[in-house]
Amino acid sequence: MNSAPGEGMGETPAGRHPDPGGNPWPYPGTAGFDPAEMAEVEAFLAEDAPVDAQMPAPRPGRPRPLGPLPMVETAFLASAASLIWLVNTYFPPGPLLRIVFPLPMALVYLRWGPRAAWMSALVATLLLAVMMGPPRSLLFLMPYGVLGVQLGWMWRRRASWYSSIGLGALLSALGVFVRLWLLSILLGEDLWVYTMNQVTQLLTWGLGILVNWGWLGWGVLSHIDVTLVQILAVILIVISSVVYLFTVHLAAWLLLERLGEPMATPPSWVQRLLDS
Repeated sequence: MNSAPGEGMGETPAGRHPDPGGNPWPYPGTAGFDPAEMAEVEAFLAEDAPVDAQMPAPRPGRPRPLGPLPMVETAFLASAASLIWLVNTYFPPGPLLRIVFPLPMALVYLRWGPRAAWMSALVATLLLAVMMGPPRSLLFLMPYGVLGVQLGWMWRRRASWYSSIGLGALLSALGVFVRLWLLSILLGEDLWVYTMNQVTQLLTWGLGILVNWGWLGWGVLSHIDVTLVQILAVILIVISSVVYLFTVHLAAWLLLERLGEPMATPPSWVQRLLDS
């Protein structure tokens, strides 16, 4: 006996296929599937579903995996950092590119957090290890890769320029000693002795000027203490690191504001200097 469409408990609307449980589904060939599972599949494939809803929940004790956009930006900025290092190595334009060495990792930290920042630093190091060899890749990782993560951590918490420059200067100075140690191993010579000779010549030149002005006696030139030379060398390295971090902060302050990732405002005397 034929009945009108829509009548009866087991009737199925036009275009739908029933399953054994009596639950219609709008897609052909889905009879026999659990409607709850099919609903999950439909939600997963929905175009307007957010990225986090499409990702499986992490297991207990494991971090949540990065989505497509963080992974793409992390890979892109890591490639940019390694490319800047590569260009500066073979076609050095001076200290200009050196200022932006840690900025890609810092930007990744500001946008996606510490895990993505460490991934960008490690990916850039691996790329440089493939293109230039492991020694030069390690020279990038320490200090610039670690420095970028540290700066991102400080800037995300809106730390003052004094604290971020101070901590960054210590990392940069430590990176100088790591560079001297690694290059000394590769070259088979103690580069610290070469650095001491350069500092001794600088100290002798400065003392000679003071002697010519009559402020010191001639005997001071013949008694230059080695400990004094080493202390002066460490002080010069720290001062150069502070100047470098200050220029990095200036470049980041001008760049990150345009990228929508503001950092802590500079001190008042820096703002007056820039305004003038």
